[in-house]
Amino acid sequence: MVLRHLQKAGHQPVILIGGGTTKVGDPSGKDESRQLLSQEQIQENVDSLTKIFKTFLTFGDGPSDAILVNNADWLDNINYLDFLRNYGRHFTINRMLSFESVKQRLAREQPLTFLEFNYMLLQAYDFVELNRRYGVKLQLGGSDQWGNIISGVELARKIDQSQVFGLTAPLLTTSDGKKMGKTAAGAVWLNSDLLPPFDYWQFWRNTADADVIRFLKLFTELSIEKIDQLALGAEGSGLNELKVLLADETTKMLHGKECLEQIHIRAATLFGKGRGSNEGDLDALVPILLDSEIIISDTIGVSIVELLMKAEMATSKSEARRLIKLGGAKVNDVKVDDENQILYRKSFDSKGRLKLSSGKKKHVAIIANSLKESI
Repeated sequence: MVLRHLQKAGHQPVILIGGGTTKVGDPSGKDESRQLLSQEQIQENVDSLTKIFKTFLTFGDGPSDAILVNNADWLDNINYLDFLRNYGRHFTINRMLSFESVKQRLAREQPLTFLEFNYMLLQAYDFVELNRRYGVKLQLGGSDQWGNIISGVELARKIDQSQVFGLTAPLLTTSDGKKMGKTAAGAVWLNSDLLPPFDYWQFWRNTADADVIRFLKLFTELSIEKIDQLALGAEGSGLNELKVLLADETTKMLHGKECLEQIHIRAATLFGKGRGSNEGDLDALVPILLDSEIIISDTIGVSIVELLMKAEMATSKSEARRLIKLGGAKVNDVKVDDENQILYRKSFDSKGRLKLSSGKKKHVAIIANSLKESI
C-alpha cells in the first residue's frame, strides 16, 4: 500500500525480488535458520510475487510506472574475494552483533550460521546496486529490516558518497496486540490459489470492532474525510456495514470488483436469516467433486471422516474425528455426533449434492458424481 500511494504521488516504484538473497536466508525476526529452497522453488516464488505486485501497481514504460528487478542479476555472479575486499571491510562484527534480530537469536541460544550472517552484507549491497543502476533513493521495508536498510544507507555513503534514505513500516497488529495476517486456519495469502477470494473477503469482514476505522484508513483508498464521516455512524448495524465496506474495498483491490457480486450472494446465503440447505444455498458454495469410483446408493455410502478430508477441513483422520467430537462438523446444517457416520443417498439432494460445514464459516457442496450420473 505504501508503494501504491507513492506511485500515485508520481514516484517510480522499483520492486526488488530476492532471487539471490533467498539462497542465503534472512535471520531478521526468525527463531531458527530458514529452510533453503531449490532453484525451482525460488523461481516459483518469484513468479508468484511478480503476479501479486502487478495487481497493486502499474507497470510499463512511463516515468512513474513500476519496474521489477531481481537481485540474482548482480549477486549470482559476484566474486566472493572481491566482494569481501571491496565491501566486507566496511562492516564490523561489533555493529552486526548489536542488531536486535541477532541479539535475540543469540539470547535464545539458537544457532546463527555464517550463511545468514552474510545476508546483512548482501542486502546492504543491494541498496548500492539499486542506487547505481536505477537511481533508487529510498528503500522501504518492515520494521524488522531497519538494521539491514541502515547498513545499506551507510554503505552507499562510504562507497559511492551517495545520499540515500530508509523508511520502515511498523509491524501491523490488531487492537488486542495480535499480529495481523494470521487466522486460526493459517496465513492470509494474497494468492487466490492458496486463499479463495471469498475467504479473503471474510477475513476482512471479521475485523474486530475496534480496528475497522483504522483498517479503512490503512488498507483502502477511501479519503480520510469520507472515513471520518462514516465513523460518525459506526455503531451497531452501522459498524457491520463498515466491515462489509472494508471487505469490499480490500477484495476489489486484489481480486477485482467482478467477484463481489458472487461473494455477497454467498455470504447472504450462508450467514443470512433463514438459511438452510436449499438449492440456492448449495449453488453458492464451492463445489467439491467426489472421485467417480466412490459409489453412493441406498446401501453404499461414504464416511463423514473421508468427506472432511476431501474438503480439506481436516488433514488427517484423527483431526477429522477431533472436529466431530468438538461439535464443529455439520452435514446439511445438522451437527454430526457420530465419527463413524456413513452418508447414503438420502443425505444428497436431487442433484447429488450435500452441504458440508466446518464451524460457522467454512462450507462446501459435496457432489457425488455417481448420483449425478444416475439422476
